[in-house]
Amino acid sequence: MYIAMSLDGYIAGKNDELDFLKQVEIFGEDYSYAQFIETIDTVIMGRKTYEIVLSFGIDFPHTDKKSYILSRTSREKDANITFYNGNVNTLINDLKKTDGKNIFIDGGAEVVHSLLKNQLIDELIISIIPVLLGDGVRLFKGEEPEQKLELISTKAFEKGLVQLHYSAIK
Repeated sequence: MYIAMSLDGYIAGKNDELDFLKQVEIFGEDYSYAQFIETIDTVIMGRKTYEIVLSFGIDFPHTDKKSYILSRTSREKDANITFYNGNVNTLINDLKKTDGKNIFIDGGAEVVHSLLKNQLIDELIISIIPVLLGDGVRLFKGEEPEQKLELISTKAFEKGLVQLHYSAIK
């Protein structure tokens, strides 16, 4: 999982707005995203996150990856995008059995919650944005089981963003 959240744990505002992310934008700074994206070949995201990405007026950024958009309704496959309405735990376990690179969990909160609940996220890279939103879409719902994590690295950036990289201890 590679995701950004406010200091108080929100990945979006109460109306799914992402404006708070702009306060750490610096031309040419990608917060190690390009390096991270080289380590993956599969992307999993929820339908709402997918629609938010498309609402930015850009092409889907993961066309070179196998992408699974989790949706309750079936849709036809579109290029490398599969609209998946099965059990996400089964999907993850099946993908982990195949050869390839890492799987990128790109949100949203419901997807993250489901995978954490079933201890299916092996690494968490969380970028903390220096803002308190006070309300919105929480990354952690508080219903996840206890999981021990090992700190891999921390990195602080010029605009106050702090990136934490953890590995799940199995």
